Amino acid sequence: MKKINSEQTRRSFLGNLSKAGLLGITGLAPLAASAVSPKIRVSATPNNQEHAFLCKPYLQVPAPDTIAVMWLTSRPCYSWVEYGTDGQLNHKAHHVTKGLVDANNRLHRIELDNLEPGKQYSYRVLSKEITDFQPYKLTYGNTITSDTYTFTAPNPQAREVSWLMLNDIHDRPASIPHLLELNGNDPYDFVFFNGDMFDYQSDEQQIIDHLLAPCGDTFSTRIPFMYVRGNHETRGKYAREWHQYFDNPDHGSYFTFTRGPVHTIVLDTGEDKEDSAPVYAGITDFDSYREEQARWLEKQLQSPAYKKAKYKVVLMHIPHYHGGDWHGATHCRNLFGPLFNKYKIDLLVCGHTHQYGTYDPVPGQHNYPLVIGGGPQEGKRTLIKIKADQQQLLLTMLRDDGTVIKRMTIDASDKRK
Repeated sequence: MKKINSEQTRRSFLGNLSKAGLLGITGLAPLAASAVSPKIRVSATPNNQEHAFLCKPYLQVPAPDTIAVMWLTSRPCYSWVEYGTDGQLNHKAHHVTKGLVDANNRLHRIELDNLEPGKQYSYRVLSKEITDFQPYKLTYGNTITSDTYTFTAPNPQAREVSWLMLNDIHDRPASIPHLLELNGNDPYDFVFFNGDMFDYQSDEQQIIDHLLAPCGDTFSTRIPFMYVRGNHETRGKYAREWHQYFDNPDHGSYFTFTRGPVHTIVLDTGEDKEDSAPVYAGITDFDSYREEQARWLEKQLQSPAYKKAKYKVVLMHIPHYHGGDWHGATHCRNLFGPLFNKYKIDLLVCGHTHQYGTYDPVPGQHNYPLVIGGGPQEGKRTLIKIKADQQQLLLTMLRDDGTVIKRMTIDASDKRK
């Protein structure tokens, strides 16, 4: 980031996706599990598409003292963020890759780093259209400017944390604001999507209409979200582009983060069937991917950050118990289960089954409580709230009518209450 002082039904897909403005493959460089900052390349767009924002800016958290601002435009641009404290917009940031400022792209991702912890920032995004890009002559068009928004910079030294979790929305965008409204006015630091927000990945417009738009209208211009895949995000012709629209800690598809007294490990459980299943047509290798994660997981469970945390939480989409014996679940059980028990995690939160439930420790299986969020249908949808301070971690699960399904407390002194 360059900073410059400046004056200035489970397997069915909804067939009524908006066809207007479908933008096709973006051609962006993929994000690896432990990659450097993602590179953004040229993206083609129809010549008759008006120069416009395709979504509001949305916030991501790639590092403890950093906020990444992402957004989409209809035409290739040079883009930047103007931001500052005390209501000012006196700093400018753009993204530089190996000496070249990112430009001529439609998907924009700019990090604001070295932020003052806990400080409120104002920001807006600007995109200047590139109408012609010749080797020795670049021609600009109009510049579009977003509204001004605010966010609070993450505080790595915070002594408490609170977040909201959704899972298994399955292309029902109205569920996102509905469930988040159940939180009322309780403050929260971020939102976590625990997989299967879509039925399968068709195109960019689906990502905009069914996730980025409802999030932008609800929270994501001011509060960041993190996102781990479920098995349905691995499906469809656009599944290999999906990850480019999101940015987790360390740019990972599986990752860890520490907020307040909670150290969280996030695993990408992949598909639920064997790689050899005919429906995958020989182009998946999730067994090797989960084995790679198991090796990584043990290192995280031995890390100083994990050992010194008051609460140790794992988030992943497919539960390895209480979710059936499909291949994905049993493979996770064999790979991850012994490590969870050996290193004594405090809590596991999953989705996938479409049946919400909370399960006490079961000796010989899981020596910690296991929570499973609900499904996409009305009456089965859930909002999970986690709030932790120096004394306790409280998990609350709400059904979509606001009924409290379960409250679970993990006490810092005995870790089992």
